[in-house]
Amino acid sequence: MQLDDTAKITQSKERILISREEIGTKVKELGKQISEDYRDKCPILIAVLNGGFIFCADLFRELTIDCEVDFIKISSYEDAMKTSGRVKLLKEVNAHLQGRHVLVVEDIVDSGYSVQYLHKKLQATNPQSLKFVSLLVKQGTERVPYEVHYVGFKIPNRFVVGYGLDLAQKYRNLPDIYVMD
Repeated sequence: MQLDDTAKITQSKERILISREEIGTKVKELGKQISEDYRDKCPILIAVLNGGFIFCADLFRELTIDCEVDFIKISSYEDAMKTSGRVKLLKEVNAHLQGRHVLVVEDIVDSGYSVQYLHKKLQATNPQSLKFVSLLVKQGTERVPYEVHYVGFKIPNRFVVGYGLDLAQKYRNLPDIYVMD
């Protein structure tokens, strides 16, 4: 599929894996659960760029508690459809995390390399707690052990785009999640 085939992707209903309505419902559920779990706390959400920014923004608006947000940018795909296995830091968190409740917001977790990298890196800042939330977790792709505390959807091992997820920086703006392969 060519990178400029957005119209073909969105016109093909069988390519939709998760609809915008399903995403909205799940984000509300996650927001409610996190608000309950962090009641009387002020967590800081760390959105993993680029893919996690849309999910984090929507989740942030669903929270009914005091909270803050910051960003970290890493890369492990390098514009490919499979992880390179190497995680590269591209932008550091600006906030002071020591003694804070930190919630890392990912768009998708598959191999576990990114979660493992971020856990080690952020744990070194001595947060009071460190948990992960991911909109998507691919099943059967784990290469290293990891823990995601809040999961939106478990999906099959398929390459997906939309709602922040990309292929070579394209398709992030699609409101649904589409299968590309």
